Amino acid sequence: MIDISLAVPDSTDESSYVGRLESVGYRLHLCEPDLHEHRLLKKEQPAVNLHVFTTGSIEVDRMVLFRDILVGDRLARERYQRLKTKLSEQTWGSIQEYADAKSEVVEEIVALGAQPD
Repeated sequence: MIDISLAVPDSTDESSYVGRLESVGYRLHLCEPDLHEHRLLKKEQPAVNLHVFTTGSIEVDRMVLFRDILVGDRLARERYQRLKTKLSEQTWGSIQEYADAKSEVVEEIVALGAQPD
């Protein structure tokens, strides 16, 4: 699964971007107004989760920081990979249950990037 973050001028204005994304194979899967107006679109081939936020959202910065830590820190990357492997062996009632199960480790990894060098 590939996760991509996309910042748009206003994520609540779905008419300004969803149609164009649908034309290339994405489908709107989830709207989370309480999570920084997050919108999730999915694509099957290749398997993509496209996370849409309004430009300037702290969630975009957080996701990029998480990616950068995983790219640059082998131990963090291996820890996350072990967790994901373990979680992939379980059955989940919802995507939120899966997200909740990995949130503690994700937050610990993100905190690594918030520490001064």
